[in-house]
Amino acid sequence: MNHLGHTTALQERLIEFNSGDLEAREAIIEHTCERLRLRTRQMLRSFPTVSRWSQTDDVLQNAMIRLHKSLAQVKPESPKQFYGLAGTQIRRELIDLARRFSGAEGVGANHDTNAGETAGKSADTNYEPESLEHWSEFHVAVEQLSEDQQAVVGLLWYDGMSQPEASKVLGISLATLKRRWQAARLQLSEQLKSHWID
Repeated sequence: MNHLGHTTALQERLIEFNSGDLEAREAIIEHTCERLRLRTRQMLRSFPTVSRWSQTDDVLQNAMIRLHKSLAQVKPESPKQFYGLAGTQIRRELIDLARRFSGAEGVGANHDTNAGETAGKSADTNYEPESLEHWSEFHVAVEQLSEDQQAVVGLLWYDGMSQPEASKVLGISLATLKRRWQAARLQLSEQLKSHWID
């Protein structure tokens, strides 16, 4: 996918939306749907309890409803702001589903999806969160980063972009992106008291 062409088209749609074109909201969501699907799929991988019971498109649909409602109140001026808002809505949906599925009365509360697979294995988990709770804490911690750091984490961690691609999308130098990425990783590591963030 040509990220720069995609970003330029998104910027044009955001300008239309912010100047009062009500149809532009649907055009923005339609234009970004595939990229948000990829982002949702990536984020869903870090929620094994949710991925057992919900598929990417289920999560995406609910996150898109949240995003659509948010766009009625918030007017992002740039692709960076839009993807930050979208990432927040996807994270919130995943956290809500995780709480619903793994709560005391949740469908996944007493169900071990990987019981057969993990019975004879001892995996090295030194650099991975040990539970759904840790993943939830991670996603909440991402929301507490500065806006600039959230944008970098969103593109690198969740979207899987390369650093050069992400720096172009954000309109910053590669060196600035690397500084923000390092600062975000350090802050997350400090907040979570762990070193599993590479």
